[in-house]
Amino acid sequence: MKALNVVAAFLGGIAIGAAAGILFAPEKGTDTRNKIAELLRKKGIRLNREEMDDLVDQIASEVKDAD
Repeated sequence: MKALNVVAAFLGGIAIGAAAGILFAPEKGTDTRNKIAELLRKKGIRLNREEMDDLVDQIASEVKDAD
């Protein structure tokens, strides 16, 4: 069980790091949100605009708190 927690934490860190990289990339916010939405669609996750905005805000908050 301990190894599973380590793997989950590692994968979570990768996800947050990737999201932070996308969020702080020098592109327009709409382009970034479209890229996130497309990535999620490829994974079989469908979000409407409001849910996407909430997700991006949550990720940005997590990244800001980590600093």
